[in-house]
Amino acid sequence: MSPNPSAELLDNLITVTGQAAAVREEVRVWSMSGVERVAFPDGATAIFKYAKKPFDSEDQALRLAHTLGLPVPQVHASAVLDGWLGMLMEDLGPSVREADDLDGVAAAVVLHGTRTAPPLPVLDRERLRMLPARALEHLGQLRKADRWQEADDVEDTLDRVSQAAEDLSAGATLAPFGWVHSEFHPTSLHIGKRGWRLLDFARAFTGPGLLDLASWHGTIEPPHPVRLRVFLEQYVTAGGTPDALAPRGGLTAENWALGWHRMWAVEWFMEQAIRWIDDPATDPAYIKVVRRHLSDVLHLLEI
Repeated sequence: MSPNPSAELLDNLITVTGQAAAVREEVRVWSMSGVERVAFPDGATAIFKYAKKPFDSEDQALRLAHTLGLPVPQVHASAVLDGWLGMLMEDLGPSVREADDLDGVAAAVVLHGTRTAPPLPVLDRERLRMLPARALEHLGQLRKADRWQEADDVEDTLDRVSQAAEDLSAGATLAPFGWVHSEFHPTSLHIGKRGWRLLDFARAFTGPGLLDLASWHGTIEPPHPVRLRVFLEQYVTAGGTPDALAPRGGLTAENWALGWHRMWAVEWFMEQAIRWIDDPATDPAYIKVVRRHLSDVLHLLEI
C-alpha cells in the first residue's frame, strides 16, 4: 500500500468535475481516512473524503442509498487509486444542532424501511453465529505473528461464546432486517438548515437493524439495556416495526442487540489488528477494548 495519495486523488476528481484548482481545509483526518472541505475559485465548496481498504466502497453504498431515496449527501465524483477511494461530495454546511435520540429513531425508521440492495454484504443468522469463530481465527493469526501472547482469557471467552452462539443467534432475521448503517451514532446524522442527512456509509450491510439501534449510544460507556429499551420503544412509536421489541435467542431484544453488537465489534477490532492496521504497537489498546467488550458480551448474552 503506497502512502496516502489524497492530493493525486483530489486532482483526478477536480479534473473529472471540470473545476479549477481547489483550496483544501482539513475537517477530520485519521490513519485510514480523511475528510476535508475544498473551496473552488468560483466560491463553490465540496467535501473531499478519502479512505483506504476496507472503507473503499462507500461511494457505491452512498449512490445506492441515494437511488433508493435515503437522505444522504450526494456523490459528485469518485475515483480509486492504489487501494484508496476518493470522493467529492455535496457540502451540507454547518449543522444547526446535534442529533438527539428522537432524531436517531426517526432516521433509523427511514433507514430500516428502505428496501435492501444486493451489492451490500449480508450478516444473516449463520454469519452472526460465526462471529466468535472468526474472531478466534484472527487470534490464531495474531499469535502466529508472535502477538497477543498474553490473551488466553480472550481465547477462553471466545470459545464460550462460540459454543453458545447457535442458540443465541436465533432471531437474527426478525424485523427490522435490512439496511444496517453500522456507524450509527449521533455524529453520523447531520442536521442542517435543509433537514437531515445520514453520513458515513463505509461499512453498511444487510443484517439485523437492532445492531444500529444498539450502536447509537456508543461503546465508550458501559452498555445500558434499560436506556436501549426506551430507545427501542421510541423507535416503535415513531413507526418502526413492533418486532424490534420481540425477544430473540432467549433474551430480551435490548440484551440481544447490545450483546451481539459488542461481539460484532470484537470481531471487527481483531480483524483490524491483524489485517488493516497490522501494527503491534496498537496491540495493548486493542486487547484492552476486546477484553472489555467480551466481558459485556458474557453478561448481556447471559453466557
